Amino acid sequence: MAEIIDGRAIARQLDERTKAEIDAMLAAGCPAPGLAVVLVGDDGASQVYVRRKIKACKKVGIRSIEHRLPGDTSQADLCALISRLNKDDSVHGILVQVPLPEQIDTRGVLRSISPDKDVDGFHPVNVGRLTTGVGGIVPCTPLGIMMLIESVLPDLKGKDVVVIGKSNIVGKPVANLLLDAEATVTVTHIYTENLPDICRKADVIVAAAGAPELVRGWWVKPGAVLIDVGITRRTGADGKEKLVGDIAFAEVQHAKAVTPVPGGVGPMTIACLLSNTVKAARLLLGGAREDGDDYADAPDRSMYAKGQTAEV
Repeated sequence: MAEIIDGRAIARQLDERTKAEIDAMLAAGCPAPGLAVVLVGDDGASQVYVRRKIKACKKVGIRSIEHRLPGDTSQADLCALISRLNKDDSVHGILVQVPLPEQIDTRGVLRSISPDKDVDGFHPVNVGRLTTGVGGIVPCTPLGIMMLIESVLPDLKGKDVVVIGKSNIVGKPVANLLLDAEATVTVTHIYTENLPDICRKADVIVAAAGAPELVRGWWVKPGAVLIDVGITRRTGADGKEKLVGDIAFAEVQHAKAVTPVPGGVGPMTIACLLSNTVKAARLLLGGAREDGDDYADAPDRSMYAKGQTAEV
C-alpha cells in the first residue's frame, strides 16, 4: 500500500511555524502582519474560500482586513482600492479572490498589486523572480506541493519528475521550483504525445490537469511519488457527490506515496498563503529584499570538467 501524504498534518505543522514567527515579531515590538482580502460579487465558492482564509488568519495571529465589493464594481474602482492598500503600511499582503466578474480584467487587477504585497505570487515581477531564482513570493499551491514532495523525498537531485499541466498558477511555477531543487523536469500538457510512456519513467508525478482520474495505475512505476492537484465533483452510482483528483487513487497503491483528494494539496495552499503573508511583512518591515544577481550562474559550465572550456 502506498503511503498517504497527509496534507492536513503538514499544513498544521506549517501553521505552527507561522504562528511562532508572528509571536516572535510581536515580542520584538513589530505589528501583527496584515492581510487585506478583497472579494468582488457574491460567488458562492469564493465566499467559502474567503471565510476559510479569514478564519485561518485569526488562528495564527494575522490581522485580516476584509473588503467586500458589489458584483457591478468597475475596474477603475477596484484598482483604486488596491492602490490605497498598496500605500497602507499596516497592510503587508493583498489577496484579490478570483474569479472576478466579467467586466473586470483579472490580469490587469493582479498586476496592480504591489509585488512586495502580492502574497499569491502571481505578479509578473514575482514570476520573474521565481524564474531567475532570486527570491520573491512563490505561488501558494506550488510551494505547498514542494513541501509535500519533500516530506517523503527530501532529496530531489537528479530525480525524474513529470508535471502534467502548464498553467501559470501551478504547472509552470512548480516546474521552476523543481528545477531549483536539481530535479530533471518534463512539463506535459493536453497535446503531449505518449503521455503514459513519459509518466512510467517518472520518480515523481505532479498531476495538475483538471482531468479526473487521468493518471491510471499502469502509468505509474512502483515506488513513485504522486502529487494530485486536481479536484472534480462527481456523482457516484449511489447518487451522492464525491471529490476525485487527477489520479486514479485506488489503482496506484504500488506507488511509494500519494496525496489524497481531499486532504492533500488543498490544505497546504491556505497554510502557504499565511506563511507568504508573514514573509512579506518581514521584508516590508525590515526594508530587506531578496534580489540577487539574476545571472550569477551564467554561463553554466557545471557539466564541464575542471580546466576544460566550453565551445562557443
